[in-house]
Amino acid sequence: MSFILRCTDCAHKAPYFPTIINCPQCGGQWREAEYDLETLSKTLPLQIPNRPFDLWRYHELLPVRNPNPTITLGEGGTPLIKATNLGLMLGCPNIFIKDERQGPTASFKDRQAAVSIAALKEAGITEMVVASTGNVAIAYSAYAARAGIKLWAFVTSLVPAVKMREIALYGSQVIKVTGSYDNVKRAASEFAQQRNLYQNMGARSIPSVESMKTIGYEIAEQLTAYFGPDNTSEGRSPLWRAPDWYIQAISGGMGPLGVSKGFSELKKMGFINKEPAIVGVQTAGCSPIVDSWKKDLETAEVVEVPRTHIETLATGDPGRTYKFLREVVNRKGGAFESVTDEEAFRAMHVLAKMEGISAEPAAAVAFAGLFKLVRSGVIKSGDTVVVNCTGHTMPPEKFVLGDNWARDVILPKEETKKETPKEGILAALSHVVPERFPRVVIVDDTTEARLLIRRILQSQGDFTLFEATNGKEALRIIRRESPDLIILDLMMPELDGFGVLDALKADPETESIPVIVSTAKELTREEKERLKGQIQSLLQKGDFMSDEFLDEVQGIIH
Repeated sequence: MSFILRCTDCAHKAPYFPTIINCPQCGGQWREAEYDLETLSKTLPLQIPNRPFDLWRYHELLPVRNPNPTITLGEGGTPLIKATNLGLMLGCPNIFIKDERQGPTASFKDRQAAVSIAALKEAGITEMVVASTGNVAIAYSAYAARAGIKLWAFVTSLVPAVKMREIALYGSQVIKVTGSYDNVKRAASEFAQQRNLYQNMGARSIPSVESMKTIGYEIAEQLTAYFGPDNTSEGRSPLWRAPDWYIQAISGGMGPLGVSKGFSELKKMGFINKEPAIVGVQTAGCSPIVDSWKKDLETAEVVEVPRTHIETLATGDPGRTYKFLREVVNRKGGAFESVTDEEAFRAMHVLAKMEGISAEPAAAVAFAGLFKLVRSGVIKSGDTVVVNCTGHTMPPEKFVLGDNWARDVILPKEETKKETPKEGILAALSHVVPERFPRVVIVDDTTEARLLIRRILQSQGDFTLFEATNGKEALRIIRRESPDLIILDLMMPELDGFGVLDALKADPETESIPVIVSTAKELTREEKERLKGQIQSLLQKGDFMSDEFLDEVQGIIH
């Protein structure tokens, strides 16, 4: 490993030592690691293919001189999953999920902890402090335990108890602070200064930002496995391929900052032709980065009292990270977006029911942001999109730890107001009982479309579903089974949807069966007039995420 640190304030360059936080010339705490990318661009292509697909595959680009194999827990190398069903729903077929749930402690913070603890162990540090909203403390606790480093974990009392128990399970000392996450950070900092202990500084800690680069490296390799190298530019044949968009939920913003740096380094080495647009998504109840960016502010406005049930994203003061991330987003044509808690909870349902992926609310915020950006047309149908599914932690049982597993610290009272989340459309549909709407015929010549509609309905209850691949087959099934609802595609071989509708209306046995037409075809005025009075609703394929499909099912029931 060969790299130096460059101060972002005075440009002074100095060697890296984990215990030295400030620039030796100006005292600034914001420094960036610079590597010999020219040399690495020649050596890495020969070395990487022979290495395991994990975080340390790229160790020359990380701030650890001699990676310690006794500390690793198998971090990195998480799957990149094509979201086929979400793609069908959104009309955007190239959506991929970077499944960071599959890290050692089930979150993307494992990367941060792995690199940071390795660097600290190398420097001889035996005790440290972290401030966390949950996942950071869990990850650091696991790696600190493995490395023999004592960890003091300061967390807000709003963090779910199951996460605090998991932190304690690793042997870390849990300090619960009554107050906001910003209060927690201040308390942790004061404690570290009093005891002269190393404190993780988030985006100001070199290993933290550098570890996140590996997400970008892996995505570029994995997309190449799907599509091959990106040869769209003349005169250069890159090794790998970058997506058009990278989307992640953010609290303080360190993750996308590191991922963006990773893609930037790949482009400088000639491994990719372009860098993706970066999207950071926050919950609307605590969105200082989003709100400040939309106001075109150079400094983030602080949210004093977060109003969100997703406490792990409740960072009201992103500090200087906002400035750096704002520059990244503006330079690469990205965006910041906010979503409500309700939209995030709905996205959790959709993600689990459509793709079989159960994510925690903080991760679901990114998917809710994806839905919003596709609907608004910011993300186009032909774009390649990668969404970071940042985590899903599994709690230990209460009886494992017994009593007295944490200490409480009560700071001056600062109330955090909460609002009860409203019931979303998916929750509302739980009242749709199959007994009132038991039998449905799905008619579509496309296998994927039939599968998507089947999954949507199955997620709402125990319906009896029939499928037909063309109009003639559909009429046979309808006359035989007497369904309560027909979901009909218009453009099919042998007998199209218009012919099916005419046949249904001509038969007294079938004329009253409600029909929802689903089509990818842009209908003419004459075709729309032809459908009037014959169907309950017309839905364009790719618009299902607007909730029209689910609303229409609800409307027919009532």
